[in-house]
Amino acid sequence: MQQTTMDPAEEPPSMLWGLDPVFSAFARLYVRDILEMTESTQVPGIYFYKLHPIYKVDVLGTVVYKRERDDFFCYGVDDGTGVINCLCWKNDLMKEEDPAQSGAQHGDVAPGGFNAVAELKKLRQTQQSRCRLEIGELLRVRGPVKTSRQQREIMASTFYKVDDPVMAAQVAWMMEVPRLYRECYDKPLQLQPNAAGDSSISSISKATNIIKDFFKQKSVTRFRPCDVQDLLQPLISCQPQTASADQLCCVTVAVKEPVAGPSACQQVRQLLKEALQILQDEGVVYRKVKSQDEVYNVTAQDTDLLIAVKDVIREDSRREKYAEKGCHVLHILSAVRQRHSLNVSKATLQLVLKSLECNSDIISTSEDHYTAF
Repeated sequence: MQQTTMDPAEEPPSMLWGLDPVFSAFARLYVRDILEMTESTQVPGIYFYKLHPIYKVDVLGTVVYKRERDDFFCYGVDDGTGVINCLCWKNDLMKEEDPAQSGAQHGDVAPGGFNAVAELKKLRQTQQSRCRLEIGELLRVRGPVKTSRQQREIMASTFYKVDDPVMAAQVAWMMEVPRLYRECYDKPLQLQPNAAGDSSISSISKATNIIKDFFKQKSVTRFRPCDVQDLLQPLISCQPQTASADQLCCVTVAVKEPVAGPSACQQVRQLLKEALQILQDEGVVYRKVKSQDEVYNVTAQDTDLLIAVKDVIREDSRREKYAEKGCHVLHILSAVRQRHSLNVSKATLQLVLKSLECNSDIISTSEDHYTAF
């Protein structure tokens, strides 16, 4: 594999790498992208995927080749996009001598019937069955990326065999990784300080907080954008009007062609649009019916939605299928969309479920299952 290094002019300063949340996480990248990442010129062992600094990864794939030494296993893991070498060190439990071979007495049983030697042997067998894989078995491996003899490999800090007879783990992985790429890895992170960008982010954050406070103070159940537009006017009025270097150059060179920017009204509308989108993504508001009359419902104050969710859980919990474990979130979401509104999002439903659980109207039997009595 041909190794490439990052262009020093394009590489972000190492002091800013910690601002990227991907840097401190195990990145779930495809093997192809791990092999093609460019290496940092500032710090060896740090790699970049679309300007995201990465040094440890999380991979799930099939073992296509294996080697075993006294101190480690060497597995070739194929995730469908490429094959990478994974160096998996044996722990002390796997390297210790078997008590049966060291002359330990199996007949020595402690009071109460506990045989320490037999239990240790069972533990060793379980450990070996999870860490000693054969070709064709599924391996999950986490660890830092290293380059050895011009080849990328993963120095496993954690590795184990995944028992997946119905391919549930692989399907979940194939759904999760593309989502991470869309929402995180493929989005370039601007690590350079940007006053204009910081001001924009701050304005949106302030706008969403202002609208949320308005909902709480007035107990708003439904509203239109025009009802809250005036609340955001002070955010536009207090923004400093600055011109970029290009605009100043244009004004200096060609005074007869003034640079026209968006009006205050347009800025307020754009800010309101972005703030409402954030509130919808968080589930704070939703549109029960999408029509030309743009009306939003406030989730916390929508009693009809709360009653619909509670009725779905109460009725379906009585069915034999859901009597033991309760109703799954996705089942509840589907039923609520049929009964109440097709525009109810999962984020909106989770806020309702949290509210009902706080009032003891429902009970969570597991992370995503709920029941009612």
